[in-house]
Amino acid sequence: LLLLCHAEEAAVIVSGLRNTDVFVGEAATFTCELSHPGVKNVQWWLDGTPLHNNLVTEISEQDGRIHTLTLNDVACHDSGTVTFRAGSLISSAKLLVKGISLPA
Repeated sequence: LLLLCHAEEAAVIVSGLRNTDVFVGEAATFTCELSHPGVKNVQWWLDGTPLHNNLVTEISEQDGRIHTLTLNDVACHDSGTVTFRAGSLISSAKLLVKGISLPA
């Protein structure tokens, strides 16, 4: 008798967040790809503050594996560290919002 037992593979981050520079008023998009869907407790943070889906912050998921955060109409004070957390997996990147220097 052959008993096939296969343990549920732990998901891993296939493609992590990348540092992003944008200008004031633009949108900043961060994407994190997981090896497979079904990871629980997915959460996005900006400098330690949990982010939620609203008009300014768009959080989406594709195929349960590709998680995307878009921050619309960013301001200088939005600069900081964006963190994606899925279960025990964590990926972080820097967001730098640059002001527009007007000609003198």
